[in-house]
Amino acid sequence: MKTDIDQLMGEANLDVLLVSGPAGHNPYMTYFTGLVHVTHSYLLVKRGEKPILFHGAMERDEAASTGLGTVDLTNYDTIKILKDACGDQIRARMMLLQRIFQDHGVHGRVGVYGKVEVGPFYAALNLLDEAMAEIEIVGEAPDRSVLIRARTTKDPDEVKHIQEVGKITTSVVADVAGFLTSHQVKDGVLVDREGGALTVGDVKRRINLWLAMRGADNPEGSIFAIGHDAGVPHSTGKDDDLIPVGKPIVFDIYPCQTGGGYYHDFTRTWCLGHAPDEVQEVYEDVLDVYETVYAAMVPNTPCRDYQVMACELFEKKGHPTVLNTPQTKEGYVHSLAHGVGLAIHEAPSFSHVETNEDQLLPGSVITHEPGLYYPEREIGARIEDTVWMRPDGSLEVLAEYPKDLVLKMKNV
Repeated sequence: MKTDIDQLMGEANLDVLLVSGPAGHNPYMTYFTGLVHVTHSYLLVKRGEKPILFHGAMERDEAASTGLGTVDLTNYDTIKILKDACGDQIRARMMLLQRIFQDHGVHGRVGVYGKVEVGPFYAALNLLDEAMAEIEIVGEAPDRSVLIRARTTKDPDEVKHIQEVGKITTSVVADVAGFLTSHQVKDGVLVDREGGALTVGDVKRRINLWLAMRGADNPEGSIFAIGHDAGVPHSTGKDDDLIPVGKPIVFDIYPCQTGGGYYHDFTRTWCLGHAPDEVQEVYEDVLDVYETVYAAMVPNTPCRDYQVMACELFEKKGHPTVLNTPQTKEGYVHSLAHGVGLAIHEAPSFSHVETNEDQLLPGSVITHEPGLYYPEREIGARIEDTVWMRPDGSLEVLAEYPKDLVLKMKNV
C-alpha cells in the first residue's frame, strides 16, 4: 500500500523515486495522481516527504486536483534550457532534471519508473548520472521494486475502485449472455432476425460499446474464443468465426476505469443450448479445483503453494499440468492467479517455481482462475473471479456472477 512506501524505500536503500510520463494509462503515475489529465510530467518522491508533481502550465488545474505538491515546469524556462543544450533534446531533458534535483535537494540512490519512450529517457538518465556525483540512478529488479511491492496490497479505496469496475464487468457479461441467448439458431449457429450469421466480431464490438457506455475502457481487448481457440488460453477468438451451439466459449473480459485506472479480471465458460458430456466433465473438474483451492486460501502463506495444490488436484483427475509436465500444451497450462490493480497483471505471482517467494497477504487483490485446455478436442474451460483477501484474512469475490456452463436459448 502507499502507506508502506517509505518503509519499502528504506529496505531497498533508495532515497528518491522518479516517476515520468502521463497520468493516464501509466500505473506508476496514476498510483499517486489518480485519474487526471496530466501529460509530460515528472513526480518526485523523496523518502519521508510529500510527493511533488511537475506539470505543464496548461494542466495546472488538473495537477492541483491531485492533492500533491505541484511545480509548474514553465518555471524552469525550458526554451532557454533547450537553447543552452544547443537544440539537443536529450541533453535538455537531462538539464531540466538536473535543475529539478538541485532545487529539491535530491541526493543518494534514485529509483526510476513510468511510461516513457525508453531510448531517449535512458540516454538522458545516463547523462544525469554522469553530471551529478551526488546521485546514483538505480535499476530495480521488476519483481522486487518498491512500487511493485507497494501495489501488491490494496487499501480500501483501491478495492472500492476495483469492485466498481467489477460491477460494470458483470453487467456487461449479463448483457452478452442475454444477447447470445436471444438469437435464433440455424444449422447449428446463431443467426439474427434476417437470417444473417452472428460472429465473434459482432459480439466483441458490442462488448466495447457496452463497457464504454458504463464508463470503462477495454485497452487490452477481450477473449471470446470458441472450439480450438478456447483450448489455447490467450487466443482471443477470430472476428469472423461463427457462434455455434453446444461448443465451449471461453469469455475473458478485463476492462479498466476510463482513462487508465483500476482493472477487473473475469472469465466464464459457456455452452449455448447444451454441453457435450466431455465438455461437462472437464468443466466440473475445473469448478471442483476452483472451489477446493479457494476454500484453502489463508493469509500470510506462500502463493506458490496454491499453484502446486491446483496442479496436484488436476493430476489426480487425470490431467497433465505444468508441475510435472512443464512443456505441456494441454491440460492445466498456466498459473492459478495473479495480482490485479492499475495493471491487469500485478504482484503477487502464483508461479510454482521454488524461487517464487510471494505471499498471499491481507489486502491482496488477485484473480482465481483454474482452467483446462484441450485444443485438438476443441475444449477449453476456465472460471475466473477477482477476489480480495480482506484485512481479517477472509476472501471476498468482488463481483459475484453465476458459474453456469449451459446458457439456455430463449428461442429454441
